[in-house]
Amino acid sequence: MPAPAPSLPVTTDRLTLRRFTEADLDDLHRLHSHPDVARYMYWEPWSRGRAMEGLGKRMQQSAPAHEGDVLDLAVVRSTDGVFLGEVHLQNVSDEHRRAELGFAFHPAHHGHGYAREAATAMLRLAFETFGFRRVIGRCDADNAASAGLMERLGMRREAHLVENEFVKGVWASEYLYAMLATEWSTLASK
Repeated sequence: MPAPAPSLPVTTDRLTLRRFTEADLDDLHRLHSHPDVARYMYWEPWSRGRAMEGLGKRMQQSAPAHEGDVLDLAVVRSTDGVFLGEVHLQNVSDEHRRAELGFAFHPAHHGHGYAREAATAMLRLAFETFGFRRVIGRCDADNAASAGLMERLGMRREAHLVENEFVKGVWASEYLYAMLATEWSTLASK
């Protein structure tokens, strides 16, 4: 299922979702080096070198056209251009037309609904532009904020995988969420 390149940037009521640029290095480093952001990720807080590597990868992305392809978009506040975080979409399966949604927002910008607004825009791209049939989201079972966001997005919790992965030296449990294109259509029409 070749995915078309999205028309970017995407704008919402308050946000702009755009491709990453070289100017985003400090903001991306500030985001992923924050201990609260890295807490539920598979990795430790990023060094500046790791941020440079991550930015390079993000700048090369165009669309989740083939299995394994990723699209990460910078999320900025439209009124002043402040970098808030990022949203992520990965093509998990061409055959099953399945993608995975992800997001990371700096704690200084939590509690304003930015993550929900940006993730909703990414779901719209996933279903309406790229034609995915199913979008999943995963989070550490202790990450109440991410689980709550996926539920507010209208995603359904389908599984609680108990101690299924060894992460940072401990066995971690995980929640799996999902939404089908038909469910998105119903939500989007409201």
